[in-house]
Amino acid sequence: MSAKLATMIVTVAAFKGGVGKTTSAVHLAAYLAERGTTVLVDGDVNRSASRQAKRGALPFAVWDERRIAMAVREHEHVVIDTEARPGPEDLEELAAGCDLLVLPSTPDVMTMEALFLTAEAVSKAGGQDRYKVLLTLIPPPPNKSKPNRRAVEARKELETEKVPVFRGEVRRLAAFVHASDAGVPVYEVKDLRAAEAWACYQAVGREVTGGA
Repeated sequence: MSAKLATMIVTVAAFKGGVGKTTSAVHLAAYLAERGTTVLVDGDVNRSASRQAKRGALPFAVWDERRIAMAVREHEHVVIDTEARPGPEDLEELAAGCDLLVLPSTPDVMTMEALFLTAEAVSKAGGQDRYKVLLTLIPPPPNKSKPNRRAVEARKELETEKVPVFRGEVRRLAAFVHASDAGVPVYEVKDLRAAEAWACYQAVGREVTGGA
């Protein structure tokens, strides 16, 4: 019998609410589910991912954190949706306990300030090589031919401070709300911009898996 490949563990955490944490966890799990057995571990007290799964049909299992040992044993990919606003000690454990810690953040000034504190805490905990910032909920630019100015500025700030950031970014699109309401990945909803929304997480997923 061939040996089981090592499980990839991706943890999604946010220092501030309302930044697309659960949306990111769900859609990264959907991307990984196309490449192997995947489970989303719902560690958020709000159980947003679990409630979404009950409303519809997600292409992966959703378990609570009490089954995490079995999740790692039985799946090729484990995505963990953490409790909101983790403390410094929590961040240390999160960074140590996964292959990649994804930190979603909107590009607005106040959220970015909280993000820099989070990134500093993760780096001090020794996880500087295992985390990456994901810019989310980026508003549409006033001109379609130009990128959102604040998103560009946020990316420059992160790069200046040497904070690792995904090249891909997630737009603020109503298709994501429709998907959450229906309990399905965004590519399943009837929305003119559903394909655009899914492409955001496909780009991020390729970075997570190294292009696979």
